[in-house]
Amino acid sequence: MTAQRTTFQESAFSESEERRALRRAVSDLGRRYGLEYFLTKARSGERTDELWREAGKLGFLGVNLPAEYGGGGAGCYELSIVLEELGAAGCPLLMLVVTPAICGSIIARFGTEEQRGHWLPGFADGTLRMAFAITEPDAGSNAHRLATVGRRTPDGWRLNGRKVFISGIEGSDAIMVVGRTEDARTGKLKPALFAVPVDAPGLEYRRIPMEIVSSEHQYQVFLDDVALPADALIGDQDSGLLQLFAGLNPERIMAAAFAVGIGRHALAKAVDYARDRTVWQTPIGAHQGIAHPLAQCRIDLELARLMMQKAAHLYDCGDDAGAGEAANMAKYAAGEASARAVDQAVHTLGGNGLTQEYGLAALLTASRVGRVAPVSREMILNFVAQHTLALPKSY
Repeated sequence: MTAQRTTFQESAFSESEERRALRRAVSDLGRRYGLEYFLTKARSGERTDELWREAGKLGFLGVNLPAEYGGGGAGCYELSIVLEELGAAGCPLLMLVVTPAICGSIIARFGTEEQRGHWLPGFADGTLRMAFAITEPDAGSNAHRLATVGRRTPDGWRLNGRKVFISGIEGSDAIMVVGRTEDARTGKLKPALFAVPVDAPGLEYRRIPMEIVSSEHQYQVFLDDVALPADALIGDQDSGLLQLFAGLNPERIMAAAFAVGIGRHALAKAVDYARDRTVWQTPIGAHQGIAHPLAQCRIDLELARLMMQKAAHLYDCGDDAGAGEAANMAKYAAGEASARAVDQAVHTLGGNGLTQEYGLAALLTASRVGRVAPVSREMILNFVAQHTLALPKSY
């Protein structure tokens, strides 16, 4: 019985030495750059290209992509390690959610051989980036109500529509655009995915001023009769919805990794401060009014992290339905835990928590993103209510 218990514990709750080594290596890279590098770049409007390129050379960006295309041949679990550890070191790279997780996963599973060969090696080594555009002003992320439409032409496709809150176009080579096309059998419009070069005639993007301190900016995108070749369609025209959801599960897992990493970074700063800051000859961390909220933050982050790992494991095992439920729960839990951890860290430092020296105030808006994007916590609650609890649909 003891031997069986040990085997189960090691396989289910302890990471392999390979994964622990990946954590250490990514953490080392993140600490070499750190929060000061990240915030300096973000505040000056620059991209963190040096970190991105080095992460690519070390194999971190493509750890989830197939080995035959230059990737690491691992899974979403390993990619979540990369983003979590970079975030914990103060360098959360938002485009990890987008290029290797969403776009890379979709192209690897559903793209043609030519599409895989063109995009995946560049995703893996950091020389190519692809943004992702689903959200629209009037439809949000509801793939059944998108107004962006692709229509067949003798030479390929014509794409028209509008997108909003699209991340990282300024450093990308193309955008994976979620539109709708006409079903050949029914004539109804259904989701389809297109790879659109950022310099395509008819494509315009405008930066949205944001209060978030980030090296990746947000954009409105306008598609005005954009002409695309036939091979711009990703995968199969009649499987767009399936392909889309195959990318949205990694998106939610990676959003959770982003939030957990930020929360860990903030909590570590607060704990260090509480150990060293002395008032009336006593470290403030000795007081339960300081210690207990920080301990609760650690518990919340660890619980969110466990659900994130479960979701990644299910996705990598091919259980898309199970991964969908767990990924939504993980994203919800991580967003809440991260926001509370950052808020408590600022509170622990008092006035110092609002200074640029400590960098925590910049994380207040960043951690808030985890509660509203890429899907709001209310929509996740709707998902759990309907799909897990089998309650009547509310909308």
